[in-house]
Amino acid sequence: MLTTSAASPLIHLHASDNVGVARARIPAGTVVVLDGVGVTALAEIPSGHKMAIAPIPAGSRVLKYGQTIGVATADIAPGAHVHLHNLTMQESDVAHHFAEDGRATELLPQAERCTFEGYVRPDGQVGTRNYIGIVTSVNCSATVARAVADHFNRGGGLEGFPNVDGVVALTHGTGCAINTKTEGYAYLTRVLGGYAKNPNFAGILMIGLGCETNQIEPIVSREGLVEGQLLRTMTIQGLGGTRKTIETASAIIREMLPIADAAQRTTVPLTGLKVALQCGGSDGYSGISANPALGYAADLVVKHGGTAVLSETPEIYGAEHLLTRRAVSPEVAQKLMDRIDWWRTYTERNGAELNNNPSHGNKAGGLTTILEKSLGAVAKGGSMPLEAVYEYAEIIDRTGFVFMDTPGYDPVAVTGQVAGGCNVVVFTTGRGSVSGFKPAPCIKVATNNQMYLHMHEDMDINCGGIVTGEDSIAAAGERIFEKILAVASGAHTASEDYGFGDSEFVPWQIGAVT
Repeated sequence: MLTTSAASPLIHLHASDNVGVARARIPAGTVVVLDGVGVTALAEIPSGHKMAIAPIPAGSRVLKYGQTIGVATADIAPGAHVHLHNLTMQESDVAHHFAEDGRATELLPQAERCTFEGYVRPDGQVGTRNYIGIVTSVNCSATVARAVADHFNRGGGLEGFPNVDGVVALTHGTGCAINTKTEGYAYLTRVLGGYAKNPNFAGILMIGLGCETNQIEPIVSREGLVEGQLLRTMTIQGLGGTRKTIETASAIIREMLPIADAAQRTTVPLTGLKVALQCGGSDGYSGISANPALGYAADLVVKHGGTAVLSETPEIYGAEHLLTRRAVSPEVAQKLMDRIDWWRTYTERNGAELNNNPSHGNKAGGLTTILEKSLGAVAKGGSMPLEAVYEYAEIIDRTGFVFMDTPGYDPVAVTGQVAGGCNVVVFTTGRGSVSGFKPAPCIKVATNNQMYLHMHEDMDINCGGIVTGEDSIAAAGERIFEKILAVASGAHTASEDYGFGDSEFVPWQIGAVT
């Protein structure tokens, strides 16, 4: 930020910017002084919204963060409110440079790296939670799965097993009427297999109906799963109906509970930590406060040997050039561009566009175009080299900073990241969010003081002081990093205390339903 005084009502982010962002509501007639020059607000500028600080002729570029966020649809005078009425999207035309930074990931010396207290699983992965999961192959087995989970979570079935965090029913709305040769089927089976392998689960029970297209046996085979004490499968038709399935499933989970309860946290390196970086309900402050603070924390995770996973491809569109230059190789950069191209084709064939974003709430909070939103969203990824690009729900097998291709819709995006192995989620929000993502604990980070005070019971960290000038990105980033380590070691988040996370398992449904 170039603004030097916290008393200034406007945040000027880059020397080349022709707009600034209001720290709080700026009444019409207010004189804002930047670099010794006064600019009078010609209209009220809502909190988080943009005000022109220089003449912007119609058809010329509007700049924020030193980058183009769109073009002016009319002449914009200094002091004018810049938003939907005079700023529009343009197709991103930024130049892409591949792997030009030439940096290796900067790791701290081994003796200086932080640790956390986690559950080491037999395959070497590390859990931050200790759940038992019920994976449903099809929507038809959802009710049975919920009934079994409710027996343990609400019916006293976990008494005597204090070390088990709960039983999670992973239910969804698909599993049949899909072609097994399509992307949608591949995504669904990857998600189910990935959740079965996520280290936050001590045991997994897979329940199907029996006649569905998405058969359990191929999932087990394709995903390299091995049935045993802590991985069991069944079908409702095979067992003879609802009651018999619930009884059998409950008996199996009772067998798993003593084994799961015996797991103990031990001190482990951050190589066992995979952090999903997310934002939702964003506002004009997201790219100024919480997102760059999370990016700072993500850099610390990587420097200490862990993995930080950025996602939501439609919400990096227009800012992907900031990632391709950080790629460790041209091949990694090209894979990211290939996913962007896939999204262009995907949205076109569905009669949509990448600028379907920002949402209603984003716009009310001051975001005008997807280019502007993306430039703020990509800040969550920090500054480390981009080590790898993964397709949706692929297992994340590299440490460092990586990217996963997902939609921008938060539940679908996080589902892909958790399927990939993420065991903690950090979620920034400017408008407010109340979601959780079992089995991964979710840390909520507020972008501004007003929302934090209004919804503080749902928030874990406040970055609003960055906006007011009372806090710094580095200090807030350190707090987020410390919170990540505490939560990974067992400290509860607000969303966990409220019990969120049972309804946010949403595999990406793509393709025809027949």
